[in-house]
Amino acid sequence: MSEILVVEIWRGAEDGHFQSFDVPRLENQTVLDVVTYVQRKLDPGLSYRFSCRVGMCGSCAMTVNGTPRWTCRTHVSRVAEDGQLQIAPLRNLPVIKDLTVDMRNFFDKLAKAGGAFQSTKARTDNFAQIPPADPRRKQADAGIECIGCAVCYAACDVVTWKPTYLGPAALNRAWTLVNDARDGMGDKRLSLVAGDDGCIACHSQQGCQEHCPKNLSPTAAIAGLKRSVAVAALKGKL
Repeated sequence: MSEILVVEIWRGAEDGHFQSFDVPRLENQTVLDVVTYVQRKLDPGLSYRFSCRVGMCGSCAMTVNGTPRWTCRTHVSRVAEDGQLQIAPLRNLPVIKDLTVDMRNFFDKLAKAGGAFQSTKARTDNFAQIPPADPRRKQADAGIECIGCAVCYAACDVVTWKPTYLGPAALNRAWTLVNDARDGMGDKRLSLVAGDDGCIACHSQQGCQEHCPKNLSPTAAIAGLKRSVAVAALKGKL
């Protein structure tokens, strides 16, 4: 007889509840495999998101035993406690249904932080040549691999306490652009992240850094923004 994994999955919207399922335990099984089994074999009404299944898109992020994770890259053997697994939607985002959350506020904050690249060149201009050793390029490179999965946002206690806070992903994106020599937004972007809902609201608890599946450090990016905002303020540019 095969080993059974007891899985609790959040059902419904904000006022929902956990529902228990018995799922066969398999070798090299991921949490996303478990959710997919429940949806295909036990309850076709289960709502969740996934796409690439190989850790490229970030759409399968959920809360697993209280921790935000990419479920496609999280093996059951690493997180199941005594054959128990609890799967919930990401924290700090409205629940649409079951494991599916509304990401609009998360992406709106990226825009509020000036997350769109503002080119200083035309299509007909030559490509900008920035040496890999350039200090600003190194700062930008350190955070450029963010794919917007919202794991850091779900892990951030400041977002929980202050829902208007821009959050680590949006601020990390702003920092990469502040250091992009090709971007022309300049001090205007710093003004967008300098307010009460911006970088100064960060408590530097490093939950975002601890949980980032890409091993990025939004905490370091936010610290960089704090320094840049302070310098710009002293120079009267904000």
